[in-house]
Amino acid sequence: MPKAVITAVGTNTIATTAMLKAGADNAATGENAVVVGCRRADVIIGPIGIVIADALHGEITPIMALAVGQSMAKRILIPINHCNNIIVGVSDFTVGQLIKGVLEELDQMNA
Repeated sequence: MPKAVITAVGTNTIATTAMLKAGADNAATGENAVVVGCRRADVIIGPIGIVIADALHGEITPIMALAVGQSMAKRILIPINHCNNIIVGVSDFTVGQLIKGVLEELDQMNA
């Protein structure tokens, strides 16, 4: 999607740096960046833990989870069984397969 502008918002600098290296156009880190980013986003993509307070080893604050959940953006949540959050009934896909599914969903949105 060459016209897409990807803004990476990480909970920590390591995550943000990794997303920049993967090709994000812009990046920011921390709770306020999540809140502001959720207000401006058309689509939010991330592991399902981004809507669960205290998920991802405590990195998702209640304010972050609320911002994602209340955003008017379309959310594409990746069902990653991690940190005591288990999604029953979801096959155990590789991360590559899950990302492929995200891209297919984005293609359908833009069709």
